[in-house]
Amino acid sequence: MSATLPVEVLPQDEFNQRLVENAHPPGWVNPKPSGRYNLVVIGAGTAGLVSAAGAALLGARVALIERHLMGGDCLNYGCVPSKAFIRAARAAYAVPEAREFGIETRIEQIRFAETMRRLRRVRAEISPHDSAERFRGFGADIFLGHARFLSGNSVEVAGERLYFSKAIIATGARAAMLPIPGLEAVGFLTNETVFSLTELPKRLIVIGGGPIGCELAQSFSRLGTKVSILEQESRLLPRDDADAASILKAQFESEGISMFLGATIRRAEGSGQEKAVFVDRGNGEERIGTDEILVAAGRAPNIEGLDLQAVGVAFDKKGIIVDDRLRTSNPNIYSAGDISSRFQFTHAAEALGRIALQNAMFFGRKRASDLVIPWCTYTDPEVAHVGVDGNGNGAQRRRLALETFTLPFAGNDRAVLDGETQGFARVHTRKSDGTVLGATLVGRHAGESIGELVLAIQRKLKLRDLAGVIHPYPTQAEIIKRLGDLSMRSRFKPWMKNALVRFFQWRR
Repeated sequence: MSATLPVEVLPQDEFNQRLVENAHPPGWVNPKPSGRYNLVVIGAGTAGLVSAAGAALLGARVALIERHLMGGDCLNYGCVPSKAFIRAARAAYAVPEAREFGIETRIEQIRFAETMRRLRRVRAEISPHDSAERFRGFGADIFLGHARFLSGNSVEVAGERLYFSKAIIATGARAAMLPIPGLEAVGFLTNETVFSLTELPKRLIVIGGGPIGCELAQSFSRLGTKVSILEQESRLLPRDDADAASILKAQFESEGISMFLGATIRRAEGSGQEKAVFVDRGNGEERIGTDEILVAAGRAPNIEGLDLQAVGVAFDKKGIIVDDRLRTSNPNIYSAGDISSRFQFTHAAEALGRIALQNAMFFGRKRASDLVIPWCTYTDPEVAHVGVDGNGNGAQRRRLALETFTLPFAGNDRAVLDGETQGFARVHTRKSDGTVLGATLVGRHAGESIGELVLAIQRKLKLRDLAGVIHPYPTQAEIIKRLGDLSMRSRFKPWMKNALVRFFQWRR
């Protein structure tokens, strides 16, 4: 048995020290493998943790391998730190927002170092949930180090050979390197480095107008940075409802965020403390000066060094190729999470990890295509979506005739009371019978409300069924019930009303 190499997380304060003690303990000694494991899991992000814990708690002999930090992207660089950062930015925005309620106040100072200190503190508080010690307590053997396949039934880590009956690859993804001339020389941030900042940049260019780019752009802006977003598409959030993107664009404009949409990035340059990115929107080059550049466009799968060819596991530039049951081209090896899914979200990785576990260990027949996976962009307002979209793409793929129902939050009592009337609730149904097929919510609490519509799609409910769900009054989620009412009224034809008029006349 040998001690593992140390891992460093910057800045080196007491909170990051605690994080490392949980996620990659200094001096951790890997166990000595003997015999065959029922399951070897490579990668201790969300998908890997779920599958390893599930198998170990059910009595299987499990090895869990992680080369860097337990908890993966979510704990260390993704959901956890980003949402702590967003919360701080929302607190800053609440100060000028308070004027609407007759409260006069102003921001004396934003102590960015304290903002980031709190981020590190709460991340450290959460880290025991994903710790090496906790998962060893579940009965899994924890190996810290780089894994590579040696054969169809063995993998090497830290000089030891582990034999397995089944394996799950869950090594995740990382920020993609963009082929922008000069960018690497100038230097840039990604989601893996941005949360190590201790000083607020005065100016920030965010490359990418997708969820990560939009969330961080708005948050930095609210904390006092002059932010510019560069996006090659003609709008923000290209995967989401176009009307949702328009609302977000208007909000960003009101907050002073500059947006360069439909922009081709030509190059990056830097001299001394000054950096610049040159873009072209069809009218010649424009120079945008900045102090920092954040790359938030695209993800790359973590497949390097696994020696997948040695075990016949097929992959491409998007990641490992799996079938609907998450099995790779090697029937004894499965894959789950960002490394093999187009849904690169923590909640999707958890659900896929469960499917991989069931199918690998229990002769399961669970299908990934049966999952109904929502997503939410945690801007303000939030943009949450599930199922087919309002752009017609999903409907065209499935050849569905859709009927769409939309209500603005401006008509929702709680939203009016809270001063949160931006946004809308939109549901797409099958025109023939009203079955819910997709939805988009745009509002401050959209992510908290989308679950009701996820359940409706899972259970193949009709929108009018949701009219019978009683919500507390007043709540913003009540807008879903009102959409159910709207659906019912849409099916109330003139001849029905005429018949009822005659009926009531007869009853008088």
